[in-house]
Amino acid sequence: MCTSSADCSVDLVCVHARGATSGICIEPDEDHGALPPPPSGGGLALTVNRDVDILFVIDNSGSMGEEQAILADNFGSFIAVLEAEGVEANYRIGITTSDSGNPSCPSGVTTPEAGQLVLSSCKDRIGEFTFNNGEIDVTDLACNDICTLSAAELEILPTTTDVDSNAVPRPWLENIEGRKNIPEATDVGEAFKCFGPQGINGCGFESQLESMYLALTRAQDSNEASYGFLRANAILAVVVVTDEADCSYNKSYSEIFEQDGNRVFWSDPNASFPSSAVCWNAGVTCTGDPNNYDSCNPVNKDVDGNEDVSEANAVLHPLSRYVGLLDGLEQEKQQLNADQEVIVALIGGVSSDGAPFYADVSTTDPAFQSDFGIGPGCEAPNPFDPDQPVQAVPPVRLRDVVEDFTPGNMFSICNDDYSDALVAIAAKIRDEIQPACYTKCVRDTDPATELVDPVCTVQEDPPGNDNTILVEECERDGGGAYVINPTTNDYTMPAADANICYALLTDATMLTPSTADDMSDSCAEHNFNLEFEIARRPGFPAVGGTSISATCSLVDFPEVTCPGIGG
Repeated sequence: MCTSSADCSVDLVCVHARGATSGICIEPDEDHGALPPPPSGGGLALTVNRDVDILFVIDNSGSMGEEQAILADNFGSFIAVLEAEGVEANYRIGITTSDSGNPSCPSGVTTPEAGQLVLSSCKDRIGEFTFNNGEIDVTDLACNDICTLSAAELEILPTTTDVDSNAVPRPWLENIEGRKNIPEATDVGEAFKCFGPQGINGCGFESQLESMYLALTRAQDSNEASYGFLRANAILAVVVVTDEADCSYNKSYSEIFEQDGNRVFWSDPNASFPSSAVCWNAGVTCTGDPNNYDSCNPVNKDVDGNEDVSEANAVLHPLSRYVGLLDGLEQEKQQLNADQEVIVALIGGVSSDGAPFYADVSTTDPAFQSDFGIGPGCEAPNPFDPDQPVQAVPPVRLRDVVEDFTPGNMFSICNDDYSDALVAIAAKIRDEIQPACYTKCVRDTDPATELVDPVCTVQEDPPGNDNTILVEECERDGGGAYVINPTTNDYTMPAADANICYALLTDATMLTPSTADDMSDSCAEHNFNLEFEIARRPGFPAVGGTSISATCSLVDFPEVTCPGIGG
C-alpha cells in the first residue's frame, strides 16, 4: 500500500481509488510517468442538453376562471425550478386552449384556436373573460387583478429558430442561454400572469387531446406561425389544465352533437341541446358499483353506442392517435439521446393525492350527472365564490395518456394552490436534464494536487457539417479556479471570439472553495471522476441536433482508480 509515489520504488507510481487515503504501486507509462496525449478518436458523446419545449393546453370553458387565476398566480414556482442554478433550462413555453371547435359551439360564438399558440396579454382579449352573456364575469379575477405589466413590458422580441434564421416575434415565451424574447427586466413568471389566462368563452366540449395534437402538428408545418417551436433535441413536456373530460371527436361523426343527429349519448334525448355528458358517454365505460366504480376506461364506440368498434368507426378519436404522435416524437428524440422521454402532466379532476375517483351521482347530484355523465372527481370550497364549490370531472382518456408517458403525473385542479403541482411537474422536466458525466475513468495528470487534473479535447459537431469544431476550455484565474462572468452568472469565454467553452468538474466532495468545479451528485454517486459543463455565450445557442464529444486520457487500471464506476 502507498499514500504517495514516494512510498513506491523509483519505477512505480502510487495510484489511489477516489476518496481513498492509500493506493497501490503500479508501473507508469513510458517516459517515467509522463502522460500520453489524449487519443485522436473514440471520444464519448456528452449529454449536455438543457433545451426544453413545453406546451400548455389550458381549458378556456366557462367554469375555468378561478382555475386560470390560480395557475397564473402560482406559475412563478414552475419557472423557478427551470431557472434554478444547476438546471438553467433553455426553455420555450407555448400556450393553446382546449377549444378545437364543435357543432354545438358554432363559429362566431367561440373562436376555436385548434392548436394555434396564443401569446397576447389577457388585457388585449378582455372580452373573452365573460360567459353566458355576462352572467359569469372573471375579467378582474382572471386578468386585471393579476396582470400588472404594460404592453411595453410584454413586448415579444424577434428571435430566430433552427429552421428560420430571420429574427421575428414568435408566438411563445422563451429563455435560451440567458436571453429572453421579452424585455430583459420582465420576469417570465410575471409575464405568464398576463399571457397564461385564456378566458372562459371557449367551447364547453373540450378537445384537450386534439388541441395538443394540432399544436404539435402545426409546430412542424412551415406555413404556421408556430413552426420551429419544437426543437429536435429538446425535451418535450405537455401540460393539460382542465376541469372536464376530453371530447376530441371525429368530425365524420359530428351528428352525435347535432339536434337532428343520433342522440344515443345524450343524457336527455328530449333536450334541446346536448350536455357535456356526450363526451363521457361516447368514450368511457365503467365497471363495478356505480357508487364507487371499480374502474372507468376508454372505449371506442360507434354512433349507435356499440363498444369496441374499429378505430375508424369510433366517434371520439382513438387514443392511439395521440399516443402515436407523442411516441413518434419521443423516438425521434431518442435517436439523439437514448434516455430522453416525453413528459405528460395533468392538472385535472383528481384528488389531492393524484388519484381519480369515479361514481354515479344520479341520486345525490342529478344536475351534475346530467351535465357530465359522471360525478365529480374532486370537489372543494371555492375561495372566490363560497356558494359555488369547485368541482371537476375525473379524467379517463387524459389519464391514460399521462400514464403511458409519465405515470402518476396528475394533480388536483380543485386545490386552491397549484404551486406544489407546478414544482412537481417542473421537477420531472429538470430530471430529464442529465449532467454530462464522463463515463470512463480519466487519468490524473498531477497526483500532487487534491483534485483530478484531466487532459481532454472537446469537439462540437453541428448537424450537416463535415467539420467538427474544437472547443476551448473556459477561462481560469491565476489560481486555477474558473472565472464566473458576473453578467451572465456563467463560465467566462476564453476569448472574445469564442461562443462556447467547456469546464472540467472534478470536485466530488467540495474540497475547493469554488463551486464552479463541483461535480453533480449523480456523477459522483456513480464514481465517475470527471463531469463536463458546456457554457455558451448568450445569444449563440446550439443548432438543433448539435452533438458534443470529449476524448480524455484514461487510466490503465480503472478498477483501481474508479472502483465500481457506473454502478
